Amino acid sequence: MEEGDDWIAPDKLYHILFCFFIAIIFTLLAEKTRYPFIRGRSIWVGSIISLAAGAAKEVADELGYFRSAGASTKDAVADVFGSLIAALALSLYKSSFIRRRPDQSVQAKVLQMV
Repeated sequence: MEEGDDWIAPDKLYHILFCFFIAIIFTLLAEKTRYPFIRGRSIWVGSIISLAAGAAKEVADELGYFRSAGASTKDAVADVFGSLIAALALSLYKSSFIRRRPDQSVQAKVLQMV
């Protein structure tokens, strides 16, 4: 199962990228929902779906659905790493986007004074 499974391998990069993009896509989809509870936790939603997809892939590997040596702990770590990178990037993007948004109340006061 774990024999020949190096930490530095193209397979680990695929796992990182897969979970990264799944987290990004589902976070963006969760932000478009009409439910404020889900919109407010969109990064969590995207990360959980990403980790669930990675876990499902490992279960499928273990059951023999894909040509592989079975489930791998190192692949699972790569999945978690990809989800964490996506969550960090999305959090940084959201925090910088919120700071850059102009304060509308200040604009309204300026307009009222004119």
